[in-house]
Amino acid sequence: MERGGIIVNKITLTEEKETLLIPLLGKAQDNKKENPILNDKKATEIVEKIDYNFNSLKIFEKTNIMMCIRAKLIDNHVKSFLSVTKNNVALHLGCGLDSRYYRIKNNNVNWYDLDFKEVITIRQHFFKETGKYHMIASSVTESEWIERIPQEKDHYIIIAEGLFMYLKENEIKELLSRLKDRIGNYTLIFDAYSVLTAKNANRHPSLKKTGAKINWGINNPEELENWGLGIKLIDEEYFTDYEGIDYLSITNRIMFKIANIFSAARKAHRLLIYRVCSKNTDFYYFIDHYCNCWFT
Repeated sequence: MERGGIIVNKITLTEEKETLLIPLLGKAQDNKKENPILNDKKATEIVEKIDYNFNSLKIFEKTNIMMCIRAKLIDNHVKSFLSVTKNNVALHLGCGLDSRYYRIKNNNVNWYDLDFKEVITIRQHFFKETGKYHMIASSVTESEWIERIPQEKDHYIIIAEGLFMYLKENEIKELLSRLKDRIGNYTLIFDAYSVLTAKNANRHPSLKKTGAKINWGINNPEELENWGLGIKLIDEEYFTDYEGIDYLSITNRIMFKIANIFSAARKAHRLLIYRVCSKNTDFYYFIDHYCNCWFT
């Protein structure tokens, strides 16, 4: 691989690592539309410079749209969170080749992108670390990386986009527990499949091609509150209810609006936002002082 070259030499990623190319392509395809959802020019640049047969992923148009809606909603929530908090840290777990830090455009946040070593090696050809932006090469299930996250900041937001479904429930619990031990209270935002979707997702052509396996889904988001970690549900947000659906093609617009009518379809894949805190009083203080302006 060469920095600044037109092509990054042919990449070889396996299983869940290779799935990072699915949302990357979706964002690049989105840029070709008259009314893009995300308008992520960096995704187009990366796709054009990577030597990879993207057609082999066999990604459906609906999947591309969902990936962009997911990214857009997370972007919106992270921007809002950072706008109402100070002295904050954002940790993006399983970041892939996403350019969220640059889309957010917040010069005050200390941002950490984490992914496998092979992924970060590719990422370093397109992104450079600064005093505010950092990359960590590690699996999320390893323990050493967490020492890189600074302690005693006022606010933390943890982003896990397209990640938790590839983990087992005990791995998610352990990860959230280690984060709490390290940084204390934090806000957590991630997307989740329903149990049925998780069961059926392994039949998707893209996942079959990569060999990645879906391990986790959840029907009732309040179940996490029983994990004994001080987890409290803040919000459950549906991709099918995205306000920009009216700008989609007629076919996709109808498809999403019909899906939004049925609970099982809405909950098949959606966004969940939690607050992880030591005491109930901490949770209600956060809701009163931050969420009221965050969600308005």
